[in-house]
Amino acid sequence: MDSFESIVQTIFEHKGYWVKTGFKVELTKEEKRKIGRPSSPRWELDVLAYKGRSNELLVIECKSYLDSTGVKADGLRDVKPNDRYKLFNEETLREIVFARLVAQVAESGSCRTNTSVKLCLAAGRVATDKDREEISDYFKSKGWGFYSDEWIKNELVKLSDSGYQDEVAIVATKLLTKGRKPVARGVSERPS
Repeated sequence: MDSFESIVQTIFEHKGYWVKTGFKVELTKEEKRKIGRPSSPRWELDVLAYKGRSNELLVIECKSYLDSTGVKADGLRDVKPNDRYKLFNEETLREIVFARLVAQVAESGSCRTNTSVKLCLAAGRVATDKDREEISDYFKSKGWGFYSDEWIKNELVKLSDSGYQDEVAIVATKLLTKGRKPVARGVSERPS
């Protein structure tokens, strides 16, 4: 499991969702042909978050991009066959994968057959404030969820302010945010 996916998992579990990471959707041969990928392996979804009360299944694609320029709005609106935002840009792919997903998880007893699916993006880094705003507006117009870098940071800080939780993401956030003076560059601080 990817570390960023683990952070997203922690946040959504604390929001009352049942969460699975790295979920594989078993497409049929016919479905693979319909999406133009006849030899495709099982389709993997980064994070599934299900809340029984609302009967909503979130499909959360995770893009950390922590050591890059970050997610850009243009990339989410471009339609390119081999692009990294396939579920966002290919409507037929999205419809087929989501229909099979609901059938598969309903068959296993994990949710009901009339479960609604919502596509979401969790971004560890967004290129600019303008991109963040454009992505947010675009996703609202599509009915999708957008969990920006700022949202993720705020949620982690909220979790770290709660009582002790023995989870890596929460402990790391506590270490980074609780009463610590920043260390000057080039100066190492020795533990007491």
